[in-house]
Amino acid sequence: MTTIGIIGAGHIGSQIARVAVKLGYDVVISNSRGPETLGDLVAELGPRARAATSADAAAAGDFAVVTVPLKNYTQVPVSELAGKIVIDTNNYYFERDGRIPELDDGTATVSGLLQAHLPESRVVKGFNHITASDIATDGTPAGTPNRRALATASDFPDAIELITALFDEFGYDTVSSGDLDTSWRFERDEPAYGVRQNSEELAQNLARATRNGDTE
Repeated sequence: MTTIGIIGAGHIGSQIARVAVKLGYDVVISNSRGPETLGDLVAELGPRARAATSADAAAAGDFAVVTVPLKNYTQVPVSELAGKIVIDTNNYYFERDGRIPELDDGTATVSGLLQAHLPESRVVKGFNHITASDIATDGTPAGTPNRRALATASDFPDAIELITALFDEFGYDTVSSGDLDTSWRFERDEPAYGVRQNSEELAQNLARATRNGDTE
């Protein structure tokens, strides 16, 4: 059975874990405070889940989800994630993360920063523009009319393939914006961010996105 290493046990990480174990995945989950603080969550998740350090969660996962505050992304284990697909859920909130000049001036992207930190991993953006509480409640079977869609972006086709399959299992269609350089199109303050949309609407919202006045 596939194991997902989840680095970050906050709102998004815990919701992904809840859905994943129901789907039959094994989950190894971590936070910044230590595995001993995750007893209640692991008890809730059941026998398919265990708590670990971030390094151990990264090592255990066949693929990983990184869902830590952006200001802490350089603390994500590197060697343990080498060769693996890593789903990045992050967004840039300068109020929390402090100002990051290369994001402010549009010369970098949030997920691009993580990719640079994890040069031997294959980063794919996902789960960042849906409210955490909706992850476990808004999914519907494939073919459902007006099925909700989630966006993704990656430089690696196999990473897009993996998250497309995972989104479908979770109950969502997928629209890719392209490579990681386009991942800003579904981040904070863009039309696709935080709203319920089907695949056609999501594609339209991605196309409407603007960054520093640039629509390309």
